[in-house]
Amino acid sequence: MLMRTDPFRDPFREFDRLADRLFGTASAPVGMPMDAYRSGEEVVVHFDLPGVDPESIDVDVERNVLTVTAERTSPAPEGSQALATERPRGRFSRQLFLGETLDSERIDAAYDAGVLTLRIPLAEQAKARKIPISGGKRKALTR
Repeated sequence: MLMRTDPFRDPFREFDRLADRLFGTASAPVGMPMDAYRSGEEVVVHFDLPGVDPESIDVDVERNVLTVTAERTSPAPEGSQALATERPRGRFSRQLFLGETLDSERIDAAYDAGVLTLRIPLAEQAKARKIPISGGKRKALTR
């Protein structure tokens, strides 16, 4: 791999690039990028977890904080010589703060093709509902 760099011209650029690869950025966190959207009466969240053993994935909710943890181990057999290691490995964690409008008791989780999908239904109090109007005759306004 050829790289053109001049460490004396911009000493912090290479450090920033290394930090982004190790720790990720706000828009692209290392290890567990996600998409989330609302579809009808549920919120759907997809986490990219390619190469992760489904047995190593944990999804927990405590006090409206959803925590997803997963572990990616090396696919290389013990004693082999690594030629390139670009994919992050180790234990990853991501937290989402669920508002009061989501039903954290009925979360559905599925893992398929390296993607963890969570479906979180809206809480009953957050769903749109029609308010019945009671009453009898309306009084005429007098001026």
